Amino acid sequence: MANTPLGLLAYRYATMALAPAIPLALRSRMKRGKEDAGRLGERLGHAGRARPDGPLIWIHGASVGECLSVLPLIGELLKVPERHVLLTSGTVTSAQLMAERLPERAFHQFAPIDTPGAIARFLAHWRPQIGLFVDSEIWPNMLSQAHARGSRLAIVNGRMSERSFAGWRHAPKTAAAVLGLFDLCLAQEPQTAERLKLLGAHEVRISGNLKADAPALPADELKLGVLRAAIAGRPVLLAASTHPGEDETLLPAHDALRCAHTDLLTIIVPRHPERGAEIAMLCGTRPVVRRSEGRDPAQDTAIYVADTMGELGLFYRVAPFAFIGGSLVPHGGQNPLEPARLHCAVLAGPHTANFAPAYEAIFAAQGAGLVQSCADVATLAGRLLADPAGARTMGDAAARGADTLGGAVEKTRHAVEELLSHARA
Repeated sequence: MANTPLGLLAYRYATMALAPAIPLALRSRMKRGKEDAGRLGERLGHAGRARPDGPLIWIHGASVGECLSVLPLIGELLKVPERHVLLTSGTVTSAQLMAERLPERAFHQFAPIDTPGAIARFLAHWRPQIGLFVDSEIWPNMLSQAHARGSRLAIVNGRMSERSFAGWRHAPKTAAAVLGLFDLCLAQEPQTAERLKLLGAHEVRISGNLKADAPALPADELKLGVLRAAIAGRPVLLAASTHPGEDETLLPAHDALRCAHTDLLTIIVPRHPERGAEIAMLCGTRPVVRRSEGRDPAQDTAIYVADTMGELGLFYRVAPFAFIGGSLVPHGGQNPLEPARLHCAVLAGPHTANFAPAYEAIFAAQGAGLVQSCADVATLAGRLLADPAGARTMGDAAARGADTLGGAVEKTRHAVEELLSHARA
């Protein structure tokens, strides 16, 4: 305690003081659909099921993207029969998706709120041999208590943005103390590796991006057939995982493209489905249909708002190219590997730091893809709509670019096995 940095002590005492208010905050979130009413206890560290016998690997990811990225790794780790995997996350959508996709001997629990009491209850029940934290999930109480109980800890698929790095630099002792709890940090790329080292991480390796090894997004064949029949050969402009501020750019691009392609169907898949009504309102007088209302696009539909979860695999299969959101606004870009793996060419704005190596590889293979404005989207999309064979060729190139980034699952598996060999029984 004497050597604990002031920042960590302040965080610990603040979370202790706030703990009595957490149940009220959780109930408020539940009313807004952000918590599962039947599983609120898990957020307070109360287990929702018994601990299985044998070695338990704990993996923690923030939400859907992080959970999906570790599915191939989980499959590899479970090749040892006596093992089980506990996957924690903090969102309702990730819990729903993992209920469908986790393999046998892997199960999901909601992550406990990072208060000392909730974390203590969680760890006392689960007693994991090892804890793997995906991307940039750093919770001081969770890490310090797991470390104190003897769990081996690692960052996997590590990513640290310039903004996060700058924030940690203002508290160097706290950063070094927190990162020093990890036995190993596996970074996606050299820049993150260097940032982790500068902040005090002990052992840092570059493993690549787990998302580059993820299998192609699934699609329900029946739904896919219905969607293709509804589109009936119309040209399609797909905008996937859009963020606020991007739809306002893409809708004028749709209008410009309709001059040459009068039957154009623009499909907008918002990153957050709850924005469906907002996007429909932005469409104004344009004929719009929302998928969340159980409707497919009609012949006169101009804008189809696909405001549902877990269906991107459908839309990447019906469009030869897609604009990937979070890139025209300073968010950092969503995952371009998902469309590329399905031979769907990638268009994106300049803000792609979250997946910089992937965008660089895909754009280099395609020979195009960067768009800066509504005019750029309309120009490049217009070129691809006018040349379907060229669009298919660009999609094939995107797939080749994505293929150059593989190997992270095997590197991560090997590193995790090393940690497990030194973990307590």
